[in-house]
Amino acid sequence: MRRLNRKKTLSLVKELDAFPKVPESYVETSASRGTVSLLAFSAMALLTIMEFLVYRDTWMKYEYEVDKDFSSKLRLNIDITVAMRCQYIGADVLDLAETMITSAEGLVYEPVTFDLSPQQREWQRMLQQIQNRLQEELSLQDLLFKSAMKSSVTALPPRDDTPTEPPNACRIHGHLEINKVAGNFHITVGKAIPHPRGHAHLAALVSHDSYNFSHRIDHFSFGELLPGIINPLDGTEKIAMDSNQMYQYFITIVPTKLNTRKVYCDHHQFSVTERERVINHATGSHGVSGIFMKYDISSLMVTVTEDHIPLWKFLVRLCGIIGGIFTTTGMIHGLAEFFIDLICCRLKLGVYRRHEDGHVDGISSNHCTAENFPPDPL
Repeated sequence: MRRLNRKKTLSLVKELDAFPKVPESYVETSASRGTVSLLAFSAMALLTIMEFLVYRDTWMKYEYEVDKDFSSKLRLNIDITVAMRCQYIGADVLDLAETMITSAEGLVYEPVTFDLSPQQREWQRMLQQIQNRLQEELSLQDLLFKSAMKSSVTALPPRDDTPTEPPNACRIHGHLEINKVAGNFHITVGKAIPHPRGHAHLAALVSHDSYNFSHRIDHFSFGELLPGIINPLDGTEKIAMDSNQMYQYFITIVPTKLNTRKVYCDHHQFSVTERERVINHATGSHGVSGIFMKYDISSLMVTVTEDHIPLWKFLVRLCGIIGGIFTTTGMIHGLAEFFIDLICCRLKLGVYRRHEDGHVDGISSNHCTAENFPPDPL
């Protein structure tokens, strides 16, 4: 009984075979089919390689939502060189919450030479070229997101020579923890002092002839430091043509969560517009000489995720490529054989028809000739 049940099971499984094997003695090969097979295998290999490259590639997916985080602090990263001595200038932040954050809480004033070395000048020129390309081709920003790695910030390389002149500028670098509200980071003459109505800068002891707000922004960003990310103000250099020059940068910050294969962090993108003018009270151009960066925070948050094709979808597309090419080439070859056989059969039938018509004409003519014979006298 067990053997009978096993034989029935095997016979049933054999009947369900969807891949019947044809004996080799029944298979007929031809050069045309072999050529089509080679072309089909070549197309399969080429499309499989291209599909694998697409599978390995990734793209950035952007999602937007309302930013519900209002209580946390925002990190402001600064690396600015101003063409004035450190004892003459002061930097601080004043926001809409009337909170004053002085530079003593996280910034370092370092006396330096304003002119760059040849190596540093080449680095800055390259950074400015990258900025120009980023403004023209926004897709390059996705490439920067993919290549970002979590470590120390990419900054201006150190000098490779010893300056001959004494320091004539001040490098202000470091970071500040600011509130997530609109505010104003500024660098102007004199050190900041508290004031009941806000704050003020002690500029009376600084000579007006020493005013020079030529500056270079090596790095300016919000959030965590990410090397490889080029911010809109990185590499900016302004040369003041007047001592009473005022530079204004209007910044809109967009909170961004970056989630890639290499890094996961809270990054803040921003856009900037700039304006500069000369302070001249006689002509109605009022204000204070200095560098003012007025920032505002958007209510929307962007989540940037690095996405790619899942494995199951890649396998489905691969099977579709192989099966589709195999089936399509077989159908094309079958149609080609059909039309070739049809044309050849018509030509052969035309030859046979001419032969048959000639044979019938001969018989008819013989018959007609026999009727003309005289009758047999017998």
